[in-house]
Amino acid sequence: METGLYIHIPFCKQKCNYCDFASFAGREFLMPNYIAALLQEATQSPTKNFQTLYIGGGTPSLLPLDLLTRLTKGLAENFGPISHFEESTIEANPESLTREKADILKAAGFNRLSIGLQSFHDNELNILGRVHTQADFLRAFEAARNSGFKNISVDLIAGLPGQTLESFVDSLAAVIALRPEHISVYGLQIEEGTPFFERGVVCDQLLMRRMLEETHTRLTAAGFHHYEISNFARPGFESKHNTHYWQYGAYIGLGSAASSFWGGVRRQNTPDIADYTLRLKTNQSPVVFQETLEEQAREGEKLLLALRQLDGVEPTEKQLAYFAKEIEKHIQNGLLVRAGKKIKLSSEGLYLANEVFCSFVAPFEETE
Repeated sequence: METGLYIHIPFCKQKCNYCDFASFAGREFLMPNYIAALLQEATQSPTKNFQTLYIGGGTPSLLPLDLLTRLTKGLAENFGPISHFEESTIEANPESLTREKADILKAAGFNRLSIGLQSFHDNELNILGRVHTQADFLRAFEAARNSGFKNISVDLIAGLPGQTLESFVDSLAAVIALRPEHISVYGLQIEEGTPFFERGVVCDQLLMRRMLEETHTRLTAAGFHHYEISNFARPGFESKHNTHYWQYGAYIGLGSAASSFWGGVRRQNTPDIADYTLRLKTNQSPVVFQETLEEQAREGEKLLLALRQLDGVEPTEKQLAYFAKEIEKHIQNGLLVRAGKKIKLSSEGLYLANEVFCSFVAPFEETE
């Protein structure tokens, strides 16, 4: 059974204004004990056989050189050489990715780097609460290339407060000119509990849609494959790890707030760094939540995850038994289309995907 391995590094130099992830600024003093706890949890993994590795956060590149080396060596001791993974990705932010760190990661066996740019304009980065500049990003990107990384992904956000269509397209064009292998473009979501939410920031949905339409047009013209709602890759560089998620594959998550899906059971670790560290130190389980989805909920989740991929999905008999009415409704309203035996998001549905997805999530409508 193919299985993905996710490692969560919850430390950040500064919390961004839009971020609702389980990440924390000003906790660097907890890093040594956290890495020790994480490697302790690694020894307890129910499997050692993984095909993909993804280290996310937070900001993994914020780890100092000694802890970065300790983490990579510890993972290799538990799961075999990192170079043996089909795909091994680590996230980095421009302000903390140095040439020395890039060299360490490449030598450790990582073959993919994901850099969080978000915007090519310093004024927009400031609005987001990012601590890097355009110059920092260009330096980090060059460092990654010079270290030998031949698979680099760059993240952008559309729909920022004060962002214009022209400034967004300028950011997109600047990234295309660098010729990364993968580009992710996310529409800004205002999540409860973030500074943007507290300030009452509202997105211009129509403008955001125009930005995302421009993204599709320009990236496909530049030779990128639009393979998932927010993701574009040069052919052959589609994210294997994330595709495994969308295809409802099993995965193990290590670290605070990390989720696992193994043996049909979903589990999540405590999000509190100190609590996580203490639990591992005292031989307690870090898991604070687990559930097994009922059959209809499970089949609905399989459908909505698969529909994130632009190639679509061929519904099973079981899925049709539960959701034929909902599928037909969205075909009639133009958000889904049939493509042979498959169904997939239409051009319109691509921008209204959540309206489709909510049909496959409990509570379900009562059927006659």
